[in-house]
Amino acid sequence: MKELKKQYKKILIDYIENQSERDLYIGQNFTRQLLQKNVAPEEVIHMHKQAMEEIFPELPEVSKRGYDFLIEVMVYFGLTLKEHQSLLEQQEEMRIEMNVATKIQSVLLKTTVPQIDGIDIGMLSIPIRKMNGDYVHFLNDENNYVGVAVTDVVGKGVPAALCMSMVKYGLETLEYAENNPSHVLEVLNRIIEKSVDDSMFVSMFYGRLDLARSIFTYGSAGHEPAIYYSAVDDAFYGLGAKGLLLGIMPEMKYEQTEIQLYEGDFIIMMTDGVTEFRHDAQLDLRKIIEQLAFTHRHLSAQEMCEKLYEQLQELQEDGLDDDFTVVILKK
Repeated sequence: MKELKKQYKKILIDYIENQSERDLYIGQNFTRQLLQKNVAPEEVIHMHKQAMEEIFPELPEVSKRGYDFLIEVMVYFGLTLKEHQSLLEQQEEMRIEMNVATKIQSVLLKTTVPQIDGIDIGMLSIPIRKMNGDYVHFLNDENNYVGVAVTDVVGKGVPAALCMSMVKYGLETLEYAENNPSHVLEVLNRIIEKSVDDSMFVSMFYGRLDLARSIFTYGSAGHEPAIYYSAVDDAFYGLGAKGLLLGIMPEMKYEQTEIQLYEGDFIIMMTDGVTEFRHDAQLDLRKIIEQLAFTHRHLSAQEMCEKLYEQLQELQEDGLDDDFTVVILKK
C-alpha cells in the first residue's frame, strides 16, 4: 500500500503541473493496479487526500472536511457496489443454470402425441417462464393401450429439469403402457423419494386407456383432478383419486379407478396452472373450463386445448400466473 501511495502521489503531481493527456492516461491506467490490489473506493479517496495534504501543506481545513465526507460516502458506496456485484453474479449463475435446464428439456424431454385410430388426443403446454415446470409423457403399446402422465414439478432450474428426466426415465423403464396406474405411481414414488431433494414437490395424474374395451383407468399423486364429460349423461364429472405427492412416503399405495368411455366422451387432464387464478380466488375455474369445453366439444382435441388456453388467458388481467398444461382425450 505504501508503494501505491507513492506512485499515486507522483502521478498526481505530474498531472497538476502539466495537465497533459499523457499524465491523465497514466492516472487512468493506474486504476488497474488498484483493482488488482483490491483497493476499496474509500481507500482511494483517503490516498488522494493524503497526497494533497503533502503537496499542499496549506490546504484549507474546509477541503480536508470535504475529503473526509467523501471518504465516508465511499465506504457506503463500496459496500453497496459489492452487494450489487454479488447480485449480478448470482443472476448470471441463474441464467446459465436456466439455459442448461432448458436444453435438458428440449433435448431429453420431448413429448410426441400418439396418433391412434378412434381416439383423438390433443396437448398444449405453455411455460410462464423459460423453464417449464410441467411435463407430459405418453406411453403407447402397439395400439392396445395408451398411457398419459401429466406432471407438475414444484422447483427451479437444473434440479427441476433433472427431476423431470427421472420421471421420464421411470416411465420408460416400466416399458409397457398396459401397467396399472397404481403400479406406475408406486414405482415413480420410490424413484423420486430416493433421488429428489425434500424441497422439490412432484404431483402426477396418470391415466391408461384400454383401446379395445374403451376403459380408462386412472390414479393421482396429489394432482389436479381430471374432468370427464359423458355424452350419454350430457354431464361433467371430476376424476379425483387419493394419493400423496410423489416422493413423500416410500411405501405409499395409490388407488386407481376406471370408467367406460363412449362415443362423444372426452377427458381433460391438466395442471393447477389451468385451474388457479391468483388474482381472483372467487372464480370457479373448473366450472368455466367445463362450460368452454362443452361449447367447443365439436372441435378436435387439439383445437379444444388451444381454445381453452386462448379464452382462459383472456380472463387473466395480467396474463398467466403459472405454467399452463392441458391434455384432452376424446373418444
